[in-house]
Amino acid sequence: MIPRYRATGRAIFYQAFYRLPLPVRRRLVKLAVPKYIVGAVTLVRDSEATGAGRLLMLRQPPGKGWSLPAGLLDRGEAPVAGAARELFEESGIRLPPSRLRPAVPNAIVHAKGWVDVVFETEVPASDTELVVDGAEVFEAAWHPLDDLPKLTWPTARLLAYYDIGPLAGQFPPPVPDTLP
Repeated sequence: MIPRYRATGRAIFYQAFYRLPLPVRRRLVKLAVPKYIVGAVTLVRDSEATGAGRLLMLRQPPGKGWSLPAGLLDRGEAPVAGAARELFEESGIRLPPSRLRPAVPNAIVHAKGWVDVVFETEVPASDTELVVDGAEVFEAAWHPLDDLPKLTWPTARLLAYYDIGPLAGQFPPPVPDTLP
């Protein structure tokens, strides 16, 4: 239970806050709430693969590990549109956003203030041409899920949320099961 003096103070604050013009309220909220960098990630599976399946992976600078098609959202860009854009820019695979579906979990909140919004899709690897620019992406290739190459640390952590890769079963961290 909230002490009476705190409840009264909160009530006065909210009454004053909601009397402010909407643009002022929005600006105050932007100043007060945590800031996050938002990225979009796509898990692209080979629709023709048998067994555990295959996943599209990218080798990017500095080239010490493999990662997923991903990137930061542009201002005002919908996460699914950003995921489709980044997938095309980094691998040459052009899909409409409607072909991407939210992964479960859809958003991964990382320490250090960034959030990845994750999507999934399938394409047939045999007739999907992979095109990389050689600057942002050195190489794109399909890798078996049960024999992934060396992954970057952020990629290994992210894939573990989907029970994939060397850290599978170690993430996500347990969520407290208590009421606020």
